[in-house]
Amino acid sequence: MTWATDKKVLITGGSQGIGHACAMLFKGLGAAVTVTGTRASFADYDTPLEGVGYIQANLADPDARAAVAAGFPALDVLVNNAGGGSANEYEQQQFEAVIDLNLNAAMDLSVRLQPLLKAVRGSIVNVGSLASFLSLKETPAYTASKAGLLGLTRALGDKWAPDGVRVNLVAPGFIATRMTAPMRRDPAYEARLLKSVPMRRWGGPEEVAEAIVFLASPAASYITGQSIAIDGGLMLR
Repeated sequence: MTWATDKKVLITGGSQGIGHACAMLFKGLGAAVTVTGTRASFADYDTPLEGVGYIQANLADPDARAAVAAGFPALDVLVNNAGGGSANEYEQQQFEAVIDLNLNAAMDLSVRLQPLLKAVRGSIVNVGSLASFLSLKETPAYTASKAGLLGLTRALGDKWAPDGVRVNLVAPGFIATRMTAPMRRDPAYEARLLKSVPMRRWGGPEEVAEAIVFLASPAASYITGQSIAIDGGLMLR
């Protein structure tokens, strides 16, 4: 029996990429896993997971967030993974939509579900980005939201430590997911990109998932308000 057996885990944006890898790993450890996505059902995605609960929800919508939180009578782990960017984040409406999805949703769900997590001394893991630390000038909303998520992690980790609720963040670098597929289609561009990575390769979603599971586990029981860059050494440059 592992520590995760029968633990109840919610992973937002768990239908693809890092969230999907995280759902697979938690499920393999015996957890009862639920993921959110925007499509009608898990079957509408390329790789649905048997035995994983699915909730359709646009988490940029406050009513959808309220409905998701209301559906959980108990919870041990919340992974705030849902996120994305927009084509023109210098346009105010698009800027606000990205902030709503990447930052406001994480805050809203965390606050709504905190009483359940407090009851079991559970944990929250936020999925940030290297944009939590570095500037991505073409995506100001993505950059602001991920930097804000780092600040939120620290504030909530501090606030809820006396309640036994730990809050931490992972900051993925260049990870091979659907979102980064366009960067990998041009070999010359990809080669230039990977020159900035000391390990000279893309990370796998499962490598981020391993760190998320670690932070949610008893092995990280004395860690809160912290961030881990999973970037092949990119932050060293």
